[in-house]
Amino acid sequence: MSIAIYPGSFDPVTFGHLDVIKRSSTMFEEVVVGILSNNAKHPLFTVEERKDMLEKAVSDIPNVSVITFDGLLIDYMKAHDISVIVRGLRAITDFDYELQIAQSNRKVSCDTIDTVFLTTSIEYAYLSSSIVREYASYGTDVTDFVPKHVAQMLKNKFNN
Repeated sequence: MSIAIYPGSFDPVTFGHLDVIKRSSTMFEEVVVGILSNNAKHPLFTVEERKDMLEKAVSDIPNVSVITFDGLLIDYMKAHDISVIVRGLRAITDFDYELQIAQSNRKVSCDTIDTVFLTTSIEYAYLSSSIVREYASYGTDVTDFVPKHVAQMLKNKFNN
Protein backbone atom coordinates (compact mmCIF):
# COMPACT_ATOMS: atom_id res chain seq x y z
CA MET A 1 0.00 0.00 0.00
CA SER A 2 1.37 3.42 -0.91
CA ILE A 3 1.19 5.81 2.03
CA ALA A 4 2.52 9.34 2.02
CA ILE A 5 2.72 11.96 4.74
CA TYR A 6 2.24 15.68 4.24
CA PRO A 7 3.82 17.32 7.30
CA GLY A 8 3.51 20.89 8.44
CA SER A 9 2.41 23.27 11.12
CA PHE A 10 -0.82 24.29 9.31
CA ASP A 11 -1.26 27.40 11.47
CA PRO A 12 -3.83 27.76 9.92
CA VAL A 13 -4.58 25.42 7.02
CA THR A 14 -4.99 27.36 3.75
CA PHE A 15 -6.45 26.60 0.35
CA GLY A 16 -2.86 26.11 -0.82
CA HIS A 17 -2.39 23.30 1.70
CA LEU A 18 -5.72 21.78 0.69
CA ASP A 19 -4.71 21.90 -2.97
CA VAL A 20 -1.59 19.83 -2.21
CA ILE A 21 -3.60 17.42 -0.03
CA LYS A 22 -6.28 16.86 -2.68
CA ARG A 23 -3.76 16.37 -5.46
CA SER A 24 -1.60 13.99 -3.43
CA SER A 25 -4.70 11.99 -2.45
CA THR A 26 -5.04 11.00 -6.12
CA MET A 27 -1.41 9.85 -6.24
CA PHE A 28 -1.30 7.69 -3.11
CA GLU A 29 -3.64 5.12 -1.60
CA GLU A 30 -3.45 6.95 1.73
CA VAL A 31 -2.27 10.43 2.69
CA VAL A 32 -1.53 11.25 6.30
CA VAL A 33 -1.51 14.95 7.13
CA GLY A 34 0.95 15.28 10.00
CA ILE A 35 0.76 18.30 12.27
CA LEU A 36 4.05 18.85 14.03
CA SER A 37 3.87 19.80 17.66
CA ASN A 38 7.00 21.95 17.85
CA ASN A 39 7.78 23.57 21.19
CA ALA A 40 10.29 25.92 19.55
CA LYS A 41 7.51 27.61 17.55
CA HIS A 42 4.75 29.73 19.04
CA PRO A 43 1.69 28.91 16.94
CA LEU A 44 -1.49 30.94 16.98
CA PHE A 45 -3.63 27.79 17.28
CA THR A 46 -3.09 24.81 19.55
CA VAL A 47 -2.28 21.44 18.02
CA GLU A 48 -5.81 20.29 18.84
CA GLU A 49 -7.35 23.33 17.12
CA ARG A 50 -5.21 22.80 14.03
CA LYS A 51 -6.15 19.12 13.94
CA ASP A 52 -9.84 20.01 14.22
CA MET A 53 -9.54 22.59 11.41
CA LEU A 54 -7.82 20.10 9.13
CA GLU A 55 -10.18 17.22 9.88
CA LYS A 56 -13.16 19.40 8.91
CA ALA A 57 -11.38 20.66 5.79
CA VAL A 58 -10.51 17.16 4.49
CA SER A 59 -13.63 15.32 5.68
CA ASP A 60 -14.74 14.81 2.05
CA ILE A 61 -11.50 13.06 1.03
CA PRO A 62 -11.82 9.41 2.14
CA ASN A 63 -8.15 8.42 1.91
CA VAL A 64 -6.82 11.33 3.98
CA SER A 65 -6.30 11.21 7.74
CA VAL A 66 -4.95 13.82 10.14
CA ILE A 67 -2.52 13.09 12.97
CA THR A 68 -0.31 15.05 15.34
CA PHE A 69 3.23 14.12 16.22
CA ASP A 70 6.30 15.46 17.94
CA GLY A 71 9.94 14.62 17.47
CA LEU A 72 11.54 13.79 14.16
CA LEU A 73 9.30 13.18 11.17
CA ILE A 74 11.47 10.29 10.00
CA ASP A 75 11.04 8.55 13.36
CA TYR A 76 7.26 8.80 13.03
CA MET A 77 7.50 7.53 9.46
CA LYS A 78 9.62 4.52 10.43
CA ALA A 79 7.23 3.60 13.23
CA HIS A 80 4.24 3.73 10.86
CA ASP A 81 5.83 2.24 7.73
CA ILE A 82 5.57 5.43 5.65
CA SER A 83 8.28 6.06 3.07
CA VAL A 84 7.14 9.14 1.13
CA ILE A 85 6.96 12.78 2.20
CA VAL A 86 4.83 15.20 0.18
CA ARG A 87 5.86 18.85 0.13
CA GLY A 88 4.38 21.81 -1.70
CA LEU A 89 6.58 24.34 -3.49
CA ARG A 90 5.44 27.90 -4.14
CA ALA A 91 8.68 29.43 -5.40
CA ILE A 92 12.36 28.69 -6.01
CA THR A 93 13.15 29.87 -2.48
CA ASP A 94 10.95 27.05 -1.14
CA PHE A 95 12.87 24.58 -3.29
CA ASP A 96 16.27 25.54 -1.88
CA TYR A 97 15.06 24.95 1.67
CA GLU A 98 13.00 21.84 0.93
CA LEU A 99 15.74 20.18 -1.13
CA GLN A 100 18.17 20.42 1.78
CA ILE A 101 15.64 18.84 4.14
CA ALA A 102 14.73 16.13 1.62
CA GLN A 103 18.37 15.19 1.10
CA SER A 104 19.13 15.09 4.82
CA ASN A 105 15.98 13.00 5.51
CA ARG A 106 17.06 10.53 2.84
CA LYS A 107 20.58 10.32 4.29
CA VAL A 108 19.47 9.91 7.92
CA SER A 109 16.86 7.31 6.93
CA CYS A 110 19.52 5.21 5.15
CA ASP A 111 17.88 5.92 1.78
CA THR A 112 14.44 4.59 2.80
CA ILE A 113 12.54 7.91 2.62
CA ASP A 114 11.81 9.89 -0.51
CA THR A 115 10.24 13.32 -0.93
CA VAL A 116 7.75 14.17 -3.66
CA PHE A 117 7.44 17.87 -4.50
CA LEU A 118 4.21 19.29 -5.86
CA THR A 119 4.24 22.80 -7.22
CA THR A 120 1.29 24.70 -5.89
CA SER A 121 -1.45 25.66 -8.27
CA ILE A 122 -0.80 29.14 -9.60
CA GLU A 123 -3.79 30.66 -7.79
CA TYR A 124 -2.15 29.76 -4.45
CA ALA A 125 1.49 30.58 -5.26
CA TYR A 126 1.44 33.72 -3.07
CA LEU A 127 -0.44 32.15 -0.15
CA SER A 128 1.06 31.29 3.23
CA SER A 129 -0.28 30.79 6.73
CA SER A 130 1.71 33.77 7.96
CA ILE A 131 0.07 36.05 5.36
CA VAL A 132 -3.36 34.77 6.40
CA ARG A 133 -2.60 35.37 10.09
CA GLU A 134 -1.39 38.90 9.33
CA TYR A 135 -4.52 39.85 7.40
CA ALA A 136 -6.80 38.21 9.95
CA SER A 137 -5.10 40.04 12.82
CA TYR A 138 -6.29 43.32 11.25
CA GLY A 139 -9.83 42.10 10.71
CA THR A 140 -9.49 41.52 6.95
CA ASP A 141 -11.84 38.97 5.42
CA VAL A 142 -9.70 35.87 4.67
CA THR A 143 -12.39 33.64 3.16
CA ASP A 144 -10.56 33.74 -0.19
CA PHE A 145 -7.57 32.10 1.51
CA VAL A 146 -9.04 29.56 3.96
CA PRO A 147 -12.22 27.51 4.46
CA LYS A 148 -15.09 29.37 6.14
CA HIS A 149 -14.73 27.49 9.44
CA VAL A 150 -11.04 28.44 9.57
CA ALA A 151 -11.84 32.08 8.80
CA GLN A 152 -14.31 32.05 11.70
CA MET A 153 -11.73 30.55 14.05
CA LEU A 154 -9.26 33.27 13.02
CA LYS A 155 -11.90 35.93 13.61
CA ASN A 156 -12.61 34.51 17.07
CA LYS A 157 -8.91 34.26 17.89
CA PHE A 158 -8.33 37.90 17.06
CA ASN A 159 -11.70 39.05 18.46
CA ASN A 160 -12.60 40.75 15.17
